[in-house]
Amino acid sequence: MFIEIIKFIVYSGLIVLISKYILVKTLRKLAESLNLKPKTVGDVAGYATSMPELLTICASSFNGLVGASIINVLSSNIINVIQYLLAIFLNKNQKAFNNKALKVDIILVLITIIIPIFLIYMKIEVNITIVPIFIILYALFNFLNNNVHKLYLKREDEILEKQIEEEEKWERNNRSKIIRYVIYLLFTSILLFIVGNALGNVLESLCNIFNISQAIIGILLGFITSIPELITFFESQKHYKTHNIDDILGVVEATNNLLTSNILNLFIIQSLGIIIFSIMSH
Repeated sequence: MFIEIIKFIVYSGLIVLISKYILVKTLRKLAESLNLKPKTVGDVAGYATSMPELLTICASSFNGLVGASIINVLSSNIINVIQYLLAIFLNKNQKAFNNKALKVDIILVLITIIIPIFLIYMKIEVNITIVPIFIILYALFNFLNNNVHKLYLKREDEILEKQIEEEEKWERNNRSKIIRYVIYLLFTSILLFIVGNALGNVLESLCNIFNISQAIIGILLGFITSIPELITFFESQKHYKTHNIDDILGVVEATNNLLTSNILNLFIIQSLGIIIFSIMSH
């Protein structure tokens, strides 16, 4: 019993540390080397910081704990929002919310919290029939996000291009760095996959030993897997302040990190968990 608890702490810590010190930083450097806009960098960071949720939810579903996955998604998405707001207020970037694109993004983020609450409150069974709906919603959210940014963030894109074009020219054209970042990501993904499988096995053992409800496990995983988002929310705003670039660009990146992470958690990763559980139960 004691050994299983130690394993749970160690494996959870490894996922967080790997995400923080390797996955997130490498993805950010790769995105900047490819001359991506803040929105796209935020999207990339969102994919990176959702890796722990992907691993834990898929591992939980593989071990029959599909009930824990929706709680994990809900807790992760709520914690993401709290951490995001904390990062915004501590960096004193509240004025950025005057931008219409960011307002729409925040509304979409809130919907990613309302949906799982509705499913849980109405006791709607999360099964394979809901997957097509989630996929359609994922496409719709991305469509809205892309179009409002094109409409309301043109000026910010122009500012960014003028201020950092020459500064990062060498970085963007350094092909050897880009290749190295891609190799790092491949090895990191393999490492996270191994640790994620181990964590899933420990979770199953803990549920059996302590008779812990799937809801408690889901909430606990939500806290653990949301730490990488906290890191990137602060780093995105710090990056633009350090380079003396318009603060709103850091908020754009952090907001898209938040939105991408939340819609991935709810619509894509949850769907994968449902599919895995459906396959394993037949």
